[in-house]
Amino acid sequence: MFTGIVEEVGIVRQVITGSRSGEIAIQAEKVLAGTKIGDSIAVNGVCLTVTGLSADGFTADVMPETLRRSNLGSLRKGSPVDLERAMAADGRFGGHIVSGHIDGTGRIAQMKRDENAVVVTIAAARELLALVVEKGSIAIDGISLTVASVSDTEFSVSIIPHTADETVLLRKAAGDTVNLETDIVGKYVQKLLRHGNAGNGAGDSARSSSGDSVTLDLLARNGFL
Repeated sequence: MFTGIVEEVGIVRQVITGSRSGEIAIQAEKVLAGTKIGDSIAVNGVCLTVTGLSADGFTADVMPETLRRSNLGSLRKGSPVDLERAMAADGRFGGHIVSGHIDGTGRIAQMKRDENAVVVTIAAARELLALVVEKGSIAIDGISLTVASVSDTEFSVSIIPHTADETVLLRKAAGDTVNLETDIVGKYVQKLLRHGNAGNGAGDSARSSSGDSVTLDLLARNGFL
């Protein structure tokens, strides 16, 4: 599990792709502290397992499916990437719950300065936007951010100077692809609602102790909406 608080920006040294597997080598410093082979590091929000370590970097295996479903497939030698180690049990929870499993990608539609911040607007698929809530949390390339606004076709976030300095996002441009992971809580609620409204055996398992299906009305009556 991750928190979406990027620890450093690493630099891609090499990406090797094959028909069945691939490997990525990344130059890094901070995320190497205490890291062992087999540990997890999020690269642009994608959870990867460390397979090799050196004094100034690490390597990880990358499956073809991961390359296809994320922006890792577009990385080249010299590409900057956001890095975060898995959350330590005694660490502070500074962002939100991030699994490192990407839901899909979005495309930067616009970057607009707003006083000392930059508003980044990202176009995404409707099924992803259904799980994006204004003032809720979303991970963009592994960065925990608060949603400023959302519509049927896009959403916006506001990037403060510290986030701009510590991550890759503002080094990108309109048209670039970003990895998106929506709030895991929203995904669980969505599935419970679908099962609750299905009226079959799966729906019965999603009923409350009082016998009610998990519906928007039930959530509202219990203070969740």
